[in-house]
Amino acid sequence: MMNIMNNNLPSYDELPEIFAINLNSIGAITLAGEEQIKYLQGQVTCDVASLTNEKLLNGAHCNAKGKVFSAFRLIERDNKFFLIQPISSITQSLAELKKFGVFAKVEIVEDAELSYLAIAGQQASVKMAALFQQVPDALSPVVHENNTTLVYISGKIDRYLIIDNAAKLSSFTTTLDCPVYNDAVWNLLEITAGFPLLSQQYVAEYVPQMLNLQAIDGISFTKGCYLGQETVARMQYLGKNKRALFALTGKDMVASVGDIIEKKLGENWRKAGDVLATYQASNQQCYIQGVLANDIDDATELRIKAQTSSLSFLPLPYKLNTDIE
Repeated sequence: MMNIMNNNLPSYDELPEIFAINLNSIGAITLAGEEQIKYLQGQVTCDVASLTNEKLLNGAHCNAKGKVFSAFRLIERDNKFFLIQPISSITQSLAELKKFGVFAKVEIVEDAELSYLAIAGQQASVKMAALFQQVPDALSPVVHENNTTLVYISGKIDRYLIIDNAAKLSSFTTTLDCPVYNDAVWNLLEITAGFPLLSQQYVAEYVPQMLNLQAIDGISFTKGCYLGQETVARMQYLGKNKRALFALTGKDMVASVGDIIEKKLGENWRKAGDVLATYQASNQQCYIQGVLANDIDDATELRIKAQTSSLSFLPLPYKLNTDIE
């Protein structure tokens, strides 16, 4: 039987070898129709034309100025494109996609049929193999089994998304012999993996490179034109970008989305960046996703404004080098 752990949130080092996450804060924008490839290719940063039924793409949807409406994971399911992302970033992205979509043979909606469950941990692949005939992996990160779609997300802690209707996912969770957490733990994994989490207040605030999209293969620099492409290219080729996404942690402190991160300069404190996402463990260890200067020194003293506890950097699983190979 499942063991709901919503009130006991572990620190990163306390995560069990296998656990599940009910993802009530995750949703998707879907596109379907004769011109869905052509249309989406001109709207987002990733190379949609390269997507296959077994492939997963990271990407971003920007406005004309190159500011990010949403950062998503893109899959194909039942001949539809699914832009999987936090529900908090769907509204504005959907409105902009639909505004231009009236000129193309494409149907764009917020999906209302599917739900999301994650299984994660060092032994997650063993649990998946017991539940499904085929388990996705790095070579084939998306697998479809009957009406269920499975998505593999690689990382120091591997994750598997299970996508199906709510009733089917509920039947899965009742058979899981492992802790089942709420969405907060998903945020912890996104923060430590360096995948951007955009709350509503930061929609259309940052260009993709400020959110490290180039470091997670979320930007194609060879696909041709798309909305905001000029700004993205200028940031890349002319070295205009001065900010990046970081993972931070601190003890005995509380942080919220929208808080200001400060750095110490002599005897004074000055604004260094903003908090995009947080995770508060039960032991008062706090994990933060923040945007700071991309050349900030690891030894810089940081804190949340008006708090005394210091922040330290967590290593990200990729390099921030923006050079194009």
